[in-house]
Amino acid sequence: MNYRSHLAEMNNPEPENPIFFLKPDTALIKPGMPFFYPDFSREVHYETEIVLRISKVGKHIQEKFAHTYFSEIGIGIDFTARDLQQDCRKNGLPWEISKAFDGSGPVSRFVALDSLQNPQNIAFSLKKNGAIVQQGFSSDLIFGFDKIIAYVSHFFTLKMGDLIFTGTPSGVGPVVVGDLLEAFIENKKMLTLKIK
Repeated sequence: MNYRSHLAEMNNPEPENPIFFLKPDTALIKPGMPFFYPDFSREVHYETEIVLRISKVGKHIQEKFAHTYFSEIGIGIDFTARDLQQDCRKNGLPWEISKAFDGSGPVSRFVALDSLQNPQNIAFSLKKNGAIVQQGFSSDLIFGFDKIIAYVSHFFTLKMGDLIFTGTPSGVGPVVVGDLLEAFIENKKMLTLKIK
């Protein structure tokens, strides 16, 4: 819930603070491996997001210092079992069953922030079967990278290697077996994922 365009398409109000949840390390997929469609959902959606990799330990980080806690970014897909999520929301339950299942968080390789053309406004996109389905810019974030890091660090100690997904723009949608996803930062392909 960190892009107004996504809030609009999901008919959600704008939050006062960043909303976050956790994924375990089993949500990651090794490079080159496919995403296996889970048997407990009939409606898995992709959500493409810029991912920050934390570079040092931090707790109660001040926003003005948050930029010193990461120097690399990647791109990831927050796979969401939308049917399970809707049940969770309807019943006031946590979202992890719909967000944190095995393989639900594939992440690309990482690149240095200072290697990008415009690190203050990072362009990213997702293609599904060759057609662009999502496009976003980091300048459109409701809560920027530094705010996210500062906010989360007040609740959890951030450790070296922790990954923070930063939110998805509009254009989320379903995947089916046989789909091919390709995620880009600027014009560089960073992640290719087959749905099996």
